[in-house]
Amino acid sequence: MFDDLSDKLQGIIKKTSGNSTITEENMQDALREVRRALLEADVSLKVVKIFMSALKEKALGESVLKGVNPSEQFIKIVHDELVNILGKENTPLNLDAHPAIIMMLGLQGSGKTTSAAKLAVKLKKEGKNPLLVAADIYRPAAVNQLKTLGEQIQTPVFSIDGTDNVQQIVSQAIEYAKNNGYNVLITDTAGRLEIDDKMMAELILIDRAFKPQEKLLVIDAMLGQHAVGVAENFNAQLDITGIVLTKLDGDSRGGAALSVVHASGKPIKLTGMGEKLDALNDFYPSRMADRILGMGDIVSLVEKAQEVFDENQAKELEKKMEKAEFSYNDFLKMQKQMKMFGSIDNILGMLPIPGLNKETKETIATEGEKQLKKIEAFISSMTPKERANPSLINTSRKRRISTGSGIEISEINQIVSQFDQMRKMMKGFSDIKQKVKKGKIKIPKNLGKKFPF
Repeated sequence: MFDDLSDKLQGIIKKTSGNSTITEENMQDALREVRRALLEADVSLKVVKIFMSALKEKALGESVLKGVNPSEQFIKIVHDELVNILGKENTPLNLDAHPAIIMMLGLQGSGKTTSAAKLAVKLKKEGKNPLLVAADIYRPAAVNQLKTLGEQIQTPVFSIDGTDNVQQIVSQAIEYAKNNGYNVLITDTAGRLEIDDKMMAELILIDRAFKPQEKLLVIDAMLGQHAVGVAENFNAQLDITGIVLTKLDGDSRGGAALSVVHASGKPIKLTGMGEKLDALNDFYPSRMADRILGMGDIVSLVEKAQEVFDENQAKELEKKMEKAEFSYNDFLKMQKQMKMFGSIDNILGMLPIPGLNKETKETIATEGEKQLKKIEAFISSMTPKERANPSLINTSRKRRISTGSGIEISEINQIVSQFDQMRKMMKGFSDIKQKVKKGKIKIPKNLGKKFPF
């Protein structure tokens, strides 16, 4: 989402690295470019003014003028102000009540119903027992959509057929939750194409009657500056507790994320990155600032790895690598786990790769996805015996696989060669690891901690 803004800010920072000292003149030039970059990213004018005022104060202050490295100083100043404008720190959900009630609020098309299901998936991973509540009785098929999502994620959906009394639905859902051991109610409320009095009156009644612990406004990141008006309006009437920003993986300019926190005075608590039902994450302002400035987000990448990788499966694969028994079946298992990280584009955004601009990242991601699909088609066209025993793949088998997968023989030869090289490399690494363990290879003490042996 922030690719264009990120490219521009990184370009501005690169220019400052050519200066030996920070002066008022070169800082004024940089600040003008930052202002232009923010406006082009569709950040609201009010937020741009506040951001630039704080930036000028720090960038032209005495302590900075005496700094040694202009580029590093400027990066720190911009990073700190991005963190401030994004909400300073992570704000977790309040789930202390039993059951805790979460109201999902938002306009139609913002991703509210899907976000409710994603939130249920997230809370189940954290040990909660959520119940989805179908309280959007106006949008055609809204209840059915939530029930379908509930089936996909194996989470029950509470609804009452033939009633338009939303208070009755929520009241009975609370009783049902108490009697059946559900400790979080995720209530999908009514949305409209635009905010209207009838919708807001209904939401206010639910709020006053049941006093939910969380009132989460779901905002589509593609809205741009319109998101500011939505956030201000909902907050003024319902005093929201936080924001869920969806479609952060879309091709938007990023203005919504940099504007809604200031507009509402409430934190972004969760972000949606992708269409998969496990693609809802806690929001950390400092990590988002890191990504915008091209510093990556290694912490989130590690957390995702801990979440998606099966430790027992990893140990099993390690043993196979050590014995050079790694097969195409094992490769498919690895690829399946990698897909759980999300798209290649998203993974690249978490890695601190200097000079990786939007165009380069898109090219790498597109070509990478294409290659992975080819490999999957190649392996899917094999027999079970061939997948289990790579050495069986001879010329005649390659021809058959080529016909079945639609992949040219030359490309199949390349895939097979790369796979063989990977097996050898894995075996070689395992041999080194064993020698280190047995003391045949000595690692200097000051380097020992760098090796995961």
